[in-house]
Amino acid sequence: MASAEQIKKVCNIITSNPERRLVVVSAPGKENENDEKVTDMLIALADKFLKTGECEKELMAVVDRYRKIAEGLGLKNEIIKDIENNLRTRISLGYDNKDKFIDRMKAAGEDNCARLVAKYLRSVGYDAKYINPKDAGLFLSDEYGNARVLPQSMKNLAKLKENSGIMVFPGFFGYSLSGDVVTFSRGGSDITGSILAAAVEAEVYENFTDVDSVFAASPKLVKNPKPISVLTYKEMRELSYAGFTVLHEEALEPVYKKGIPVNIRNTNNPQAKGTMIVPKKDVMNGPVTGIAGAGGFISINIHKYMMNREIGFGRKVLGILEEEAVPFEHIPSGIDDISVILRKRFVDDEKLSIIMERIAHDLKVDSVTIDSNLALVMVVGEGMLQTVGVAGRAASALARGGINIRMINQGSSEVSIMFGINEDDLNNAIISLYNEFFS
Repeated sequence: MASAEQIKKVCNIITSNPERRLVVVSAPGKENENDEKVTDMLIALADKFLKTGECEKELMAVVDRYRKIAEGLGLKNEIIKDIENNLRTRISLGYDNKDKFIDRMKAAGEDNCARLVAKYLRSVGYDAKYINPKDAGLFLSDEYGNARVLPQSMKNLAKLKENSGIMVFPGFFGYSLSGDVVTFSRGGSDITGSILAAAVEAEVYENFTDVDSVFAASPKLVKNPKPISVLTYKEMRELSYAGFTVLHEEALEPVYKKGIPVNIRNTNNPQAKGTMIVPKKDVMNGPVTGIAGAGGFISINIHKYMMNREIGFGRKVLGILEEEAVPFEHIPSGIDDISVILRKRFVDDEKLSIIMERIAHDLKVDSVTIDSNLALVMVVGEGMLQTVGVAGRAASALARGGINIRMINQGSSEVSIMFGINEDDLNNAIISLYNEFFS
């Protein structure tokens, strides 16, 4: 959605199939490498206003970005005046905490882009309307920047099926029950699309991005990686969690519950069939489907002699995290040791210090330490369940790459094997594992 040209492509895709009636749009992204995403511009605007009470320069930069798009679409200046007024209204509404204000401003990217797209579709002769998430009943938890959909939203949104014409719905945000704008985490337009697909019980959720398909590893690291034609929900969930950015890691939950297939497609090459994400697949095509990895993790390592005989120890550790509102990712353990892996973005230094002190004091442990600069790399594939030796091959491949394995974890479903490694080794690890299973 970065330019008028891209929006025309999107609208051609929409109108090429009359069954594409419910459309979710994101904010305009980068038009080129030197450009800036509108969401980032809005965050900068909000930060400047919070610090100085003034943001005219930043506001007009956002307006000018939309003006360039609108002019390229042949739209009258009226829509730009509406967008400018929308931004000024958001600023003037005030706030009682900065997170609430930032969410309100961030959401302006998707909201105004949806208005712009609906206006353009009408200008070229289509029955199209902008749908306000609040009017449609998309209600979220009041967790600014990391909201979750509330159950009553699904019944509300199901009524969209009764509408005629093309409905243009802004992604990334909804409203709390108290009426405040609340956003999902970054990339959350994928989540909005999934919620709507589930609510209206769509035949398929098409997610248009900038690649022809999902690949077995990142094309930034591996030259001409193997494309994946079919993935299961479980496989895609694991890959998204571990660093595949083609689909937000939370986007599959709503469609998973309804069994709705997801089709990853390319906006710039709509003829490509893309990748289908389905509940089950008949052909495994080898034990491993994909390799993914991500940095930004830390590990809290707890040692207490005879820990295994202390009833409720694990619950107490997790209780401390719950009380401090910090989610965990994995919990590898031994007889006298347990490690809790967290994402750095969910815990600052002050919070981490409090957690460490509480574990040491409340649980009377022998030692508690922190490992930083941790990355997780995942070997993913439902075919591993029927294949002997996958973990051995993966460990050998990492060893040949000179990569030290700091921890290993495999879930009972055997859909993935997780290796904890140093962040500096992440790219080399993904390449080594890809070469082992795909080259």
